[in-house]
Amino acid sequence: MDGARFPNRILWIALFLGVASGLLWLSGEVAERNAIARLSAETRGAAILRQAYLKSEIERFRLLPIALSDDSDLVAGLTGSQTALRALDRKLQTLARTTGAAQIYVLDASGRTVASSNWGSERSFVGQDYSFRNYFKLAAAHGSGAQFALGTISERPGMYLSRRSRGGGYVVVKLEFDGIEQQWARLGEITFITSREGIILITSRPDWRFTTIHPLSAQAKQRFRAELQSGRGSLLPVPLRGMGDADGRQIVSPADEPRRRLLWQSVAAGEPGWQLNMLTPLHGVESFVRTVRLATLLLLLLLAGGIWILRERGHRRAERAAMTAARTSELEAMVTARTHELRREMEERAASETRADTLREGLRQANRLASLGQITAGIAHETAQPVAAIRSYAANGRLLIERGDSEAAAENMAAIERLTDRIGKVTAELRGFSRKATGAIDAIPLAGPIEGSVLILKSRLARVDLHLPDLPDDLRVMADTIRLEQVLVNLLQNALEALEGVAAPAIRLSVALDAETVLLSVIDNGPGIDPSVQGQLFTPFVTSRPSGLGLGLVIASDIMADMGGSLRLLPSEAGAHFQLSLQRA
Repeated sequence: MDGARFPNRILWIALFLGVASGLLWLSGEVAERNAIARLSAETRGAAILRQAYLKSEIERFRLLPIALSDDSDLVAGLTGSQTALRALDRKLQTLARTTGAAQIYVLDASGRTVASSNWGSERSFVGQDYSFRNYFKLAAAHGSGAQFALGTISERPGMYLSRRSRGGGYVVVKLEFDGIEQQWARLGEITFITSREGIILITSRPDWRFTTIHPLSAQAKQRFRAELQSGRGSLLPVPLRGMGDADGRQIVSPADEPRRRLLWQSVAAGEPGWQLNMLTPLHGVESFVRTVRLATLLLLLLLAGGIWILRERGHRRAERAAMTAARTSELEAMVTARTHELRREMEERAASETRADTLREGLRQANRLASLGQITAGIAHETAQPVAAIRSYAANGRLLIERGDSEAAAENMAAIERLTDRIGKVTAELRGFSRKATGAIDAIPLAGPIEGSVLILKSRLARVDLHLPDLPDDLRVMADTIRLEQVLVNLLQNALEALEGVAAPAIRLSVALDAETVLLSVIDNGPGIDPSVQGQLFTPFVTSRPSGLGLGLVIASDIMADMGGSLRLLPSEAGAHFQLSLQRA
């Protein structure tokens, strides 16, 4: 009997192994495709966050050449005044230290450096000729320019932002990205920025800098080496090997680690032609595939075991009991191992969520800094007139003191005090808005954030008919001042952009109260919200503006939720009506 069953057993075993192998391969393929698709979506979101942060850093420094281009010491120094040039040296040194710029320097019309923030060091730029640099040629031809290259003296990579100044000179600010590169390196993925030609400029792997992801001709290499000052050994291919695509997603492997697989994801990086690239390890995907295949194998084993048990029940009951006990013990051990593995994966997921929370808070701060970049021109306009008046009063006061007319001179000093108070109020509010929020929720006067946001946007709000509510002196809400100001600035800026081209633009802020809640509304008479995006208005990356990222309202909604409130879009016959709900203190 046993001899007759033996060939059948061999046949069944062979059939089971064939089916199991096919199912294991199929389950692994399906699991890998799904896992890579999920990882791709997560990686793209992370790449967009890093792109937004990098863009905000660059935009912050673009304002420096504009602010310095009309400086009186700069204009006087370009005429040959050595006193003005030395004062300008010290001013540039202070600005570089306080803003974090690598270098700030001024070129004359021929491209020679006349003042620099590193004027006191042995490697001072003063006297150096930079007329061969692209950023000088672009500024001379178009008024402003930008170039990424190695410093000829510092030999450090960075981005140069140039602008033509009053008096025929040029202001140049150099940015270095060491901090961003180190932050990227700590996050685990390989992140790098490529130029239009595929040259790696900014990277979490410094040894990859000035390598290329696309082959270049010998003539192109010679030209780009001259522009970048990168040396003869640069512009070699990046040490990556392609391993094919997974549903259109490129999978690569480092040349020195051929067994390590990385998912390559790219998004536009803000600067013309730049791309932000992320290489994310697939070890989580591989672990997931192994888990799925193990689970499939367990299922098949259970199924085969059940069939085997049914077949063998009538033949060897005692043998079946022993085999079942052994199999059960084996399965318990495998489940225990899988339980430990799942616990480890849950801990890794919790760590990833913590990292996402950190990036989200960084994005909120980047959103504030980006808003500051948009409104700085208005603040500069707001303070330019008082500064001119102060200069005039100071000059007249000197003449009055020389004449002995102390009473008139005192009146001039009083006028200067009033003007400096006006400037101080504007700049103090701007400094407060730029700080990171503390996260502490406290009872604050509602009038404070409203007045602060209106003051920050004062120059832009001057062109609209603005209606503010009459608030009780004792009206207080549970909130954080800086974060509530950020929400109001975001809503007011959106309203201002929507009112572009409206004949009689108007914005109205109104307040409704009850025993526990304060409802603050921001209403404009613009064209309103596009119906196609209303249902997803608070979804990341959904926007009706061509230049928008679709993150402002998402961040504002998150801030209100963190403070125990909410942000809603209400139906309106004309324009847009946003309502903030706050807990009354």
